[in-house]
Amino acid sequence: MSRDGNPIETVRVRSSPMSRRSREKEAWRDEDGDPGIRPIAWWAMIELLLIGIGSGNPDHLTLEAVKALQTADLILAPVKGEAKSDLLEVRLAILAQHVSSPPARIVEFDMPVRDTSNPDYRDGVERWHDAVAAVWKREIDAHLGPERGGCVALLVWGDPSLYDSTLRIAGRLARELPLSVRVIPGLTSIQALTAAHRIALNEIGESVLITTGRRLARQGWPAGADTVVVMLDGETAFAKIEQEGVRIWWGAYLGLPQEIVISGPLAELSESIARTRGAARAQNGWIMDIYLLRR
Repeated sequence: MSRDGNPIETVRVRSSPMSRRSREKEAWRDEDGDPGIRPIAWWAMIELLLIGIGSGNPDHLTLEAVKALQTADLILAPVKGEAKSDLLEVRLAILAQHVSSPPARIVEFDMPVRDTSNPDYRDGVERWHDAVAAVWKREIDAHLGPERGGCVALLVWGDPSLYDSTLRIAGRLARELPLSVRVIPGLTSIQALTAAHRIALNEIGESVLITTGRRLARQGWPAGADTVVVMLDGETAFAKIEQEGVRIWWGAYLGLPQEIVISGPLAELSESIARTRGAARAQNGWIMDIYLLRR
């Protein structure tokens, strides 16, 4: 239905993993069945592909991800400032290796920055998500437009389901555009961490708790947990908990040429990891790290 309650024509979108997406749009007819002018409210359907890319190693992409990339008409690549230009280069390297027939456009866009001065963390995140969704819409409008529709792809670090905002932002975009979302799972940083250290994620018959550095720093060791995976830690929260009897398996840039892994008793390694992390971030302009704690 259109915004004024009148029926509008549907769009059939057909795709083949072996070729560029094809489209067939049916002629629009008004409520009496007579041919008419397509209403302004009409939009062609857009398929949004959220493609997990692991930690950035081109070899981490699944076959499903590689096939999905071949169907994209537009690939959006976020730019996070000059200091983090390597993040864009990683995405472009993945596309260069895996997209054999380039899409119509690879479009770089400036990624909005979350206001960290907002005392209400959740409100700050919500506002940031709104801003990102608005930028996605702007780029889709500019490069596909309402008459074309098509397939838009975003490359997502790790897996879109695990401590990532992309699905929530896509939900906002779906309120503005006729959107079909498809998620292509990716290798998580947890898997990359345990593989790099050659360890099992869980102990026999035991559970694992996944949390963030922010929560670990503010709430301490989670009650009832013996194995804790910590993500999104910009505060080296491991230095703020009771360290005796705890082992750490830490990794940064997992799967990339600059990969760093350190493991051992937390009480002995806490300061060393913090120094290593700070130096790596200063050298590269960014860092993605994760660690597992076990007691």
